[in-house]
Amino acid sequence: MSLNIIDLIKGQLGPALVSQAASQFGESESGISKAIGGLLPAVVGGLANNSDNPNVLDAIKNASSNGILGNLIGDSATSPWITTLLSSIFGDKLSGLVNSIATYAGISHSTSNSLLNLVTGATVGSVGKYAADNNLDQSGISSLLNDQKGIVSTLLPAGLSLASLNVGDWAKGYAFDNDKDAINMPTQEAPVEQPKIQVTRSTAETGTFPDRNTNEGGSIWKWLLPLLLLIAAGYFLWKQCEKKETTTTTTVNDSTGTVTETTTVTSDSAGTTTVTKVDENIDLNGTALKGYKGGMEDQMIMFLKSDGYKNAADDSVLKDKWYDFDHVNFKTGSSNQLEAGSEGQLQNLVAILKAYPDAKIKIGGYTDKTGNEATNLKISKDRATFIKDWLGKQGVGSQVLDAEGYGSKFAKVDSKATDTERAIDRKMSVRFAK
Repeated sequence: MSLNIIDLIKGQLGPALVSQAASQFGESESGISKAIGGLLPAVVGGLANNSDNPNVLDAIKNASSNGILGNLIGDSATSPWITTLLSSIFGDKLSGLVNSIATYAGISHSTSNSLLNLVTGATVGSVGKYAADNNLDQSGISSLLNDQKGIVSTLLPAGLSLASLNVGDWAKGYAFDNDKDAINMPTQEAPVEQPKIQVTRSTAETGTFPDRNTNEGGSIWKWLLPLLLLIAAGYFLWKQCEKKETTTTTTVNDSTGTVTETTTVTSDSAGTTTVTKVDENIDLNGTALKGYKGGMEDQMIMFLKSDGYKNAADDSVLKDKWYDFDHVNFKTGSSNQLEAGSEGQLQNLVAILKAYPDAKIKIGGYTDKTGNEATNLKISKDRATFIKDWLGKQGVGSQVLDAEGYGSKFAKVDSKATDTERAIDRKMSVRFAK
């Protein structure tokens, strides 16, 4: 199965970036998200349509060294090579693409143009990083792009049609929309008028024959389109019925303090697994913390309430139980800049430590298997130290005993896996200590 390079890019265009872009451009987050959803397959399709273009291949080959992924919103707007690349890909269709996305997402023309640059920077940067990590030459990059033509046509969201712009074959043809319950049909060409054939019939015939209009070119769609819609709806319902859900219940053993995490897993017949976390209030001795049932805060509070920490004789009992932050993340390449929304969970940790002043903790940082290990160790150590210092400024520094970086020592996902798959190894964690 061909690699879907959109999977490489999604990590760069998450909620934090959407929120930041909405604030900077003065648009709603829903409008920004909708625009990115339309631009991403358009940009990938444009690159795929130019898989043999030397300018495109050079831009991707050199992307890993230009640092575009480190500051997408800032660098993409001012990078002349992105403007040149877009002109090479879309030519005189560029303005039409910007207008179509602006109308579709309900955002301004200037915002649509800025987002196009941003998505292009994220796309070329992510593909360039993948190419560098996997030692792809220009021929390998060209093959990777060419493989996308059969993928991106199915990813254009409902309500967005780019066929009229004539930006590439990938934007034409039939495609299911986001809900998998309708089919977008191309405009039918007018039927060529056929010569009329005169048929003479004996008046002595018996029986009645229905009158048929042999010139009704569109009559086939009267039954074919509903049939196709019915098949699509039936397939969607069948896939829903194929899903299986399993739930692990969170329990606490009062004598040992052992915590079993609550996780709801939904899997379909294709083997796709989705972990569902329910955002709700977590009770901290009468104070409500916003978090996930079975998440970091929930597990730590239950452990403390069970007297598991109090009863632990020494650090050897605690050292193997780490609690992963659910949404504390650093900006790409940074060890002192948190992504938007990260401080909320750190504030939850502060509240827990203040509620249990005798508890001590240790911070740990981890990376995936890509890159130089010495660099990985340094950045993971620096990030752990940053969190330790941040907690100290909140008045709980005496309860944070240490901060350590482990690099990729405990990473499980292969370095050649997709960026999305490797994300599980890039994390910050906390454990109790004595």
